[in-house]
Amino acid sequence: MPPESISHSCKLKVKRKYGTSTLAKFSFGFAYLFLISFHNPTDSGAVELESSSFDELLSNTELIFINFYADWCRFSNLLAPIFDEAADKVTAEFPDKAKVVLGRVDCDRQSSISSRYKITKYPTLKLIRNGLPLKKEYRGQRSAEAFFEFIKKQLENPIHEFKHLREVLNIDETKRVFIGYMSNNESKTYDTFRRVATNLKDECAFYVGFGEASRTMHPPDSDIIAFRPDRSRSVELDETFQGHAESFDELFGWIQAKCVPIVREITFENAEELTEEGLPFLILFHNPDDVENVRKFNQLVTEELMDEKQNVNFLTADGKKFAHPLHHLGKSEKDLPIIAIDSFRHMYLFPDASQMTEPGKIKQFIAALHSGKLHREFHYGPDPTDSTASPNVKPKGTSPPESTFKKLAPSNNRYTLLRDEL
Repeated sequence: MPPESISHSCKLKVKRKYGTSTLAKFSFGFAYLFLISFHNPTDSGAVELESSSFDELLSNTELIFINFYADWCRFSNLLAPIFDEAADKVTAEFPDKAKVVLGRVDCDRQSSISSRYKITKYPTLKLIRNGLPLKKEYRGQRSAEAFFEFIKKQLENPIHEFKHLREVLNIDETKRVFIGYMSNNESKTYDTFRRVATNLKDECAFYVGFGEASRTMHPPDSDIIAFRPDRSRSVELDETFQGHAESFDELFGWIQAKCVPIVREITFENAEELTEEGLPFLILFHNPDDVENVRKFNQLVTEELMDEKQNVNFLTADGKKFAHPLHHLGKSEKDLPIIAIDSFRHMYLFPDASQMTEPGKIKQFIAALHSGKLHREFHYGPDPTDSTASPNVKPKGTSPPESTFKKLAPSNNRYTLLRDEL
């Protein structure tokens, strides 16, 4: 089979459009009959998941890697034996079913599960950890060895242990950090802390000290979990968890709220995930060594723009790494810092980043985006009755620069058996 024929996914709308018509059978029948002779589902290493027992599995399994498939989709059938081989390798290495399970969901037969996770393309691979689906889908290579290595990586303990208290002073101040001061690693508190850390390891850093390393930081009969903000960027204060540390839901809720800051840094690694959230970007482009303007931007958002957090993503970006968007705005590194909005259609430049601390300036800029004023004035000039036209208005007939960050969104043809994604 030529490589081009397996580089795409089957879309749900194909199934809905043709149902079980003759055309559908003709389209998928030959591929399915050919492949099924090589793949017998009853011999599969992957566990067939059903709605009747699915919730119990979620409750009792730390890590579940799921292949959502459809029998009529030839790409699903191509992936099936590869995924089964990976399941056998994982089971051999990690036989404890409470630790990890590789499963598969027939989306036609188990529609309640596929609907629950909003599956619209086949095959789709999702990771569920401690009952919670990860935002990111698996985007790596589709091979048994790659799946196996991915699972091994996911099962690593993300908590760094320090042996001496002074090591805490050297923790990177650009990261948001949670530190456990605990008696030993056999307590229920530590196990809960570890499980929460596995869910949020991509957003924050986690550290722990046991015994003598942290003895002076907690009472003899209780463990302590403390939050330390990213001091080089944030104006937040240190805080200690006051709830029930043995409750996963309670500890997860507190750490998640602290872990994901209101103002995030966009990188090439997380840009795709941020674009998938679908909210316009308000971005501060800055020099990598410019700490002061990053702190001012954080303070601005915290004090003035919290009511916009459901409508806008607040981001900072290294202006050297993201030189391409600046070029689209007619700017370069020497113009930093720069503030702009990317609406995923166009980019709009705030005229003077030094004015960001002036009360109401940025809020007015965002309001002009929501009302359509920014886009309208770029095309037609200032509103005739508006004496306070939005700054940065171009002459009539021009257009704002096209969005560059929308190009970092996932490709429509992102599912492949042949190569790494992105």
